[in-house]
Amino acid sequence: MIELYESQRAMRNMRKAAMQRGVVAILDVGSSKIACLVLRFDGTEVHGDADGVGSLAGQSGFRVIGAATTRSRGVRFGEISAMQETERAIRTAVQAAQKMANIRVDHVIACFSGAEPRSYGLTGKVDVHGNHVGEQDIARVLSSCDVPDFGHDREVLHAQPVNFALDHRSGLSDPRGQIGQTLSTDMHMLTVDAMAIQNIAHCVKRCDLELAGIASSAYASGISALVEDEQELGAACIDFGGGATGVSIFMKKHMISADTVKMGGDHVTGDISMGLQVPMATAERIKTFYGGVVATGMDDREMIEIGGDTGDWEHDRRTVSRAELIGIMRPRVEEILEEVRARLDAAGFEYLPSQQIVLTGGASQIPGLDGLASKILGQQVRLGRPMRVHGLPQAATGPGFASAVGLCLFAAHPQDEWWDFEIPVDRLPAKSLQRAVKWFRENW
Repeated sequence: MIELYESQRAMRNMRKAAMQRGVVAILDVGSSKIACLVLRFDGTEVHGDADGVGSLAGQSGFRVIGAATTRSRGVRFGEISAMQETERAIRTAVQAAQKMANIRVDHVIACFSGAEPRSYGLTGKVDVHGNHVGEQDIARVLSSCDVPDFGHDREVLHAQPVNFALDHRSGLSDPRGQIGQTLSTDMHMLTVDAMAIQNIAHCVKRCDLELAGIASSAYASGISALVEDEQELGAACIDFGGGATGVSIFMKKHMISADTVKMGGDHVTGDISMGLQVPMATAERIKTFYGGVVATGMDDREMIEIGGDTGDWEHDRRTVSRAELIGIMRPRVEEILEEVRARLDAAGFEYLPSQQIVLTGGASQIPGLDGLASKILGQQVRLGRPMRVHGLPQAATGPGFASAVGLCLFAAHPQDEWWDFEIPVDRLPAKSLQRAVKWFRENW
């Protein structure tokens, strides 16, 4: 996948080794904050639930023993722009989390937004050997998927089978052991800009840590903020971050599409900073305490003291009405939501049987956002918080930690890993074998 490892399989072996030691760190590299959670695995890891592939099945196998956040530096639009700054911020977060956990961590699993994700739908079809489906048949059907030419400067981040069909029966989550002649699969593949992944891998290495896994924060937010029914019936998770807004669509407990909008809460803060001519830190404080997107009659009379330390007494004593502040914030929030709407339309979201939309991420806490989103995106909108995991501190239970908590669930039970079988060399024709081995080496 990246030059540090020959394949994702090597990375997954590191993850397993780290879990056998019992401790692994979670690193959410965001544009506004870098969060680190230290997980302890108690050995009761569950691989899958009763129906085969449950994304949340490993939840009971770990608890959070350390947590820390620090202000992000050197990250723009979800991608690293200044390596040394980001390295310093990651070291700060990891050391604080290690101190709280009172244990040293060697392996981290990271997630990031941005990097221009693109989703592909792949299909594969093979004849079943024997009269029932075995693991080798699944390995063959996964490797028979025609991988599009997605460009040499991009890497595959996730490759997950979302549906299996046996003869005329579709919608199977785990066809192993079933009787049939022809097995086909639908797979979702997510590719991202290769440089973004290489930068994160290099940055983690510079921090004297080993990268044991990597995921998209849009995917991680979805598995923590969507409840099980929403993942099953179909829902979109909109992760409002600081520098980027992640969009992921789930169906049948699998992510079927992911995208990102290169705008987030920091852009709203920037608008306030320019509109009121105040520093970014002051603009962030005003946004947090007084911000909103829906003005009422009272807001003309509610005055906000801007404050400041420029030394110009008149300038520092200014006040603005809350209605003016909302007038600055609302156009940018509307612009972000319109972009999200365009991404959902492009992915065919309106054709899903259920069109639930869940807003999460730090910037989703702007008052009135859910009402505005329901006007622009559709009626069924709710605010989502990450599900509770064992040992998570109260400070880390807000929407801003959705991707970090989702990454904990991903670490305990990555869906990609469920279908990791060795390819049967002797049973494949030469051309198919070469393609399959190359594909598995590069992408799994």
